[in-house]
Amino acid sequence: MAFSRKGVKMYRLITGALLFSATWLYGEKVEIVSDAMQAENAKKEVQFVGHVKIKQAQTWLHAHRVIVSFDENNETKQYEARGGVVFQVKTKESTYKGRAQRVTYNPLVLTYKLSGKASIEDISHQRRISGEEILFDAKSGDAKVKGNPKKPVKFIFEMEK
Repeated sequence: MAFSRKGVKMYRLITGALLFSATWLYGEKVEIVSDAMQAENAKKEVQFVGHVKIKQAQTWLHAHRVIVSFDENNETKQYEARGGVVFQVKTKESTYKGRAQRVTYNPLVLTYKLSGKASIEDISHQRRISGEEILFDAKSGDAKVKGNPKKPVKFIFEMEK
């Protein structure tokens, strides 16, 4: 079967989207399930829509929509999950569970931006933060949180005796 040049680009874009989690989730087998998928070559993105579930080992994400964006070399540059996003990220040091209305992930620097009723819980160290916007670095565990006068930032942790 011969592919046109446009067909080859679309194939690479779709294949890249299906394999995108190699950087995101440390290179193991990734499973993406959704009600629909749409690849847009001109925008260099693939959208997974409706009950999106991404899983790899013990790391997972659920959302209504996930958009995977690519650069000019068809390398993954960003993932954006929208609508009731919940996730779990497991690193060597910690397990993080979080939720927000929107989560943007940059796989090159392993950073997350959560917005809209955002919260992250570090299960391993019994800490929890919440606010309107959270910038989270998965490599270092660092976080910056923004609140507002009606919903201030919250930080909850357990005290040792």
